[in-house]
Amino acid sequence: MTRFSSPDAIRDAFSKAMSLMYQQEVPQYRTLLQLVKEVNARYLQAHPETFADADSAPELNRLAVERHGAIRLGKAQELATMRRLFAVMGMYPVSYYDLSAAGVPVHATAFRPVDARSLQYNPFRVFTSLLRLELIDDDGLKQKVSQILDQRNIFTPRLLELLEIGHAQQGLTAAQADEFVAEALKTFQWHSEAQVDGATYQSLLDQHRLIADVVSFKGPHINHLTPRTLDIDAVQRQMPAYQIVPKESIEGPPPRRVPILLRQTSFKALSEKITFTDNSEGRHIARFGEIEQRGLALTPAGRALYDRLLQQPTAGDKAAGLAANFAAFPDDMHELRRQKLGYFSYRLSAGATLPEQASREQLQSLIDDGTIEARPVVYEDFLPVSAAGIFQSNLGSERGAAGKGHPNQLAFEQALGCAVIDEFSLYQQLEEASLAAIFDRP
Repeated sequence: MTRFSSPDAIRDAFSKAMSLMYQQEVPQYRTLLQLVKEVNARYLQAHPETFADADSAPELNRLAVERHGAIRLGKAQELATMRRLFAVMGMYPVSYYDLSAAGVPVHATAFRPVDARSLQYNPFRVFTSLLRLELIDDDGLKQKVSQILDQRNIFTPRLLELLEIGHAQQGLTAAQADEFVAEALKTFQWHSEAQVDGATYQSLLDQHRLIADVVSFKGPHINHLTPRTLDIDAVQRQMPAYQIVPKESIEGPPPRRVPILLRQTSFKALSEKITFTDNSEGRHIARFGEIEQRGLALTPAGRALYDRLLQQPTAGDKAAGLAANFAAFPDDMHELRRQKLGYFSYRLSAGATLPEQASREQLQSLIDDGTIEARPVVYEDFLPVSAAGIFQSNLGSERGAAGKGHPNQLAFEQALGCAVIDEFSLYQQLEEASLAAIFDRP
């Protein structure tokens, strides 16, 4: 019987190979990883209760390996094939994100693992954007962009063969998986040789920096990788001491006792030398280093409150104003549960025994007496406003001449070849599974 590598193992190998590649391409990223490692170590020393119980080893491993990447694709065919590539690694499209309302001419999804075991093994995610050609205002340029993208293939012939082999035999052997990782990595490599001449690059740049980044190169180079920190404010403060220039402010919710959703910052994008097809030379700004701090996944009610507070006007200092607005968002684990603003997983406390007649209706009293523990479910997804803020801070303050569009999830899913998965349903399933493991006894 043929033994196949598990999707989890292939994803783990790929994410680690990607990290090594990006450290070589962007040495400052290696410095960033060291800073995050030191900040996390100091945080855990000061807060030993963070991962204090018997299950701490998986959480610590997850913290060490956790990354998310981001790529930008140009055409539907690229997105459809990328879906097949990520499926080999047990990564599926979750949620639809429209960034066009913020002046960034793309829409996106996040490919990631979806079940609890795979997330614990390695929660590697890739935020994957697709260029919206209809938002290019110049019809002549739009046609030229379409022609350029039609002529490129971002996947190696061998990778496409391995995708077919994996589909036919419903898995990859260890040797095939190793080759798959090596071939897939080539799609995400940086190419300093552009596939357009200098004049074309400039016209794309004038339209929007992101359009120039998507269209001008042979492939969708990984434009950032993101380690997870337990204290993003400390990382932001300390970056200058490591000769890293941080973006001006942290995206996402303000600091809280109980972190929610996602907070992100980054170092400024590199200015990298490129050579055009007419042998002229220039500089390209696109790739940067990002850091994230993940908190509690919010329910639809919690997310609605978050979005409302985020959109409220702020007076004076933006950070202080945001903190004042968010005073209306409960910052207590019990209250967040009581108001059903966040998702939680449940388990029996160490040494505890569930009373014979216990039911879900008694959940709160069982938590109060220490029989059951409630733990926040980690947010695994992204925030479109924050993503747009990160993009804009690294692409330059000018937004270019791209038009603003409206969400078009149907068009995105047609390009993708399937529907995206609703993130709320995944969090609800995680919570429900933890309750079923306790109360739904045979």
